[in-house]
Amino acid sequence: MKACVAAPLACVLGLLTVAGPIAPAPAATVLVEAESFRELGGWVADAQVIDQMGSTYLLAHGMGVPVKDASTTVDLPRPGKYRVLVRTRNWVAGWAAPETAPGKFQVLIDGRALEPIFGTKRDAWHWQDGGEVEISKNQAALSLHDLTGFEGRCDAIVLTTDPAWPPNRDPEMYQWRREALGLPKEPQDAGDFDLVVVGGGLSGCCAAVSAARLGVNVALLQDRPVLGGNNSSEIRQSLLGQYHQKPYPRLGDVVEEINPLYLGNKDERSDFDDAKKLRILQAEKNLRVFLNTSAFRVDMEEGRIRAVVGRDTMSGREKRFPGRWFADCTGDGTLGWLSGADFRMGREGRPETAEQHAPDAPDFMIMGATIKWSSAEEQRPCPFPECPWAIQFTEESCQKTGHGWALSGDWNWEFGIGDDQIRDVERIRDRAFRVIYGQWAFVKNHAPDKGRYANHRLTRVAYIAGKRESRRLLGDVLLTAVDILNAKPYPDACVTVTHNIDLHHPVPENSRLFPGEEFRSYCKGVQAIEPYALPYRCLYSRNVPNLFMAGRDISVSHVALGSVRVMRTCGMMGEVVGMAASLCKTFDCTPRDVYAKHFDKLQELMSRGVGRQKLRTP
Repeated sequence: MKACVAAPLACVLGLLTVAGPIAPAPAATVLVEAESFRELGGWVADAQVIDQMGSTYLLAHGMGVPVKDASTTVDLPRPGKYRVLVRTRNWVAGWAAPETAPGKFQVLIDGRALEPIFGTKRDAWHWQDGGEVEISKNQAALSLHDLTGFEGRCDAIVLTTDPAWPPNRDPEMYQWRREALGLPKEPQDAGDFDLVVVGGGLSGCCAAVSAARLGVNVALLQDRPVLGGNNSSEIRQSLLGQYHQKPYPRLGDVVEEINPLYLGNKDERSDFDDAKKLRILQAEKNLRVFLNTSAFRVDMEEGRIRAVVGRDTMSGREKRFPGRWFADCTGDGTLGWLSGADFRMGREGRPETAEQHAPDAPDFMIMGATIKWSSAEEQRPCPFPECPWAIQFTEESCQKTGHGWALSGDWNWEFGIGDDQIRDVERIRDRAFRVIYGQWAFVKNHAPDKGRYANHRLTRVAYIAGKRESRRLLGDVLLTAVDILNAKPYPDACVTVTHNIDLHHPVPENSRLFPGEEFRSYCKGVQAIEPYALPYRCLYSRNVPNLFMAGRDISVSHVALGSVRVMRTCGMMGEVVGMAASLCKTFDCTPRDVYAKHFDKLQELMSRGVGRQKLRTP
């Protein structure tokens, strides 16, 4: 458990004699990270904003039903009176009145609830004062008691005799946390690797497997507890794009191995087979998988990445992953950003790309993130509370799909179009909560035919955002929609793209009803394409010489991204990156050199493939 005592030396106030006063005991501070609780109960660990707010936190994700308590015990330096501070936030404070705060919870110490109700104050993450408590032993039992089931959140708890408050912003908070937890000053060495892949979505998994099968020593870092990214059970988006296409029909062999059996947009956790993905990767002798490991720093030397430093999202412990080559498969271009790689966000202007659907001038318009939700009919009534802090719906504005009122949300429940999907992801996800709970409260309590839904209950609301677009790292070639539509021949053609150019925009009627809060999207200006092979030079950085990329953060324009971003296509990019990394090792060269000097060898590998199973012949 991440709890440790920090006891600074006390100041000596004057000279002491044998008969003089006894010096007071030094101040003591015990920091307990919420994600380190021994029993999480019904709370879930959310690390998707660890870079923005400094830590993983616990989320009371009960969809309107209070979740089971999280609990743990902590050791104290001595009995006595402690001030309690809880790092939390009122997640609707930027939208609604404080008295309607939905994320309310209590903190219990040795079974007694502290007087304050937490999660009711400020919008930003902050330390909320819990008052003082007398503890009679050297150990205390802590519990988080959810009061609403509506997304209460707790980052950490401090018990202290120090009048000074802990810092609330990085880098000061980062250093304070490490000292308070007694973590080593330097990260642990994780080993020596040829290739370090950051990001465990389909592109990262395929890059890691492909390279490992070709004799490359690989580390794969994934900041979630499961692999698969948007195709994991956390997000549940189906795979799109065709594989086993000309000119390299063996590309896709690894994608097919990793594919879950079910390929539609069904909503059962088992359909996404997280265990299968992990099992396939762990079977590779040259590959080590590091789950719950968030890359947050790089070591650079002469413009090259020398190592990635990752922290365990549950313990805070850090590891250093040295390598010779690196692959950014994060989707957000995180590794590229950390290493100073050139990147873009938003749309290019038409004068630059000549694309029909590009704007007249560059802007920050990007596609949004999907938060899927679903419901089911039970055998008994399932009441749902009013949600005055949520988006308020009417008979006109309630979202209808198919017959009657909407009872689920698919890919087109898309949030944050045009927003920064990295910096603002927590707020984007929280806006989704306000929309979904507001819709459901209307359906259950106010719809004209609400009686039809008396036995329906929410069965799932995703709390991890399924992103489509953020940073795009720049390579030696920037692929545009004009290239795709005109089938521009590139000498380094590799992965074949088959998905139509598919860009998402807010539904105009949704914008009219919810100006500035749009949450429904549609595919605007879809352009059909013929299968087209993108150039290898989109798959490595133009200014960080040992950095590959695969997935939605490769070197394409915003409009071209509408075609290449689907997951089977991204997985094939990963396969090619793994093959190219093996050539980098064989010839001791850079990713750019693979194109300039050894592309014939890459063509041989792409023709042969690296599949282990006996797959169908294309």
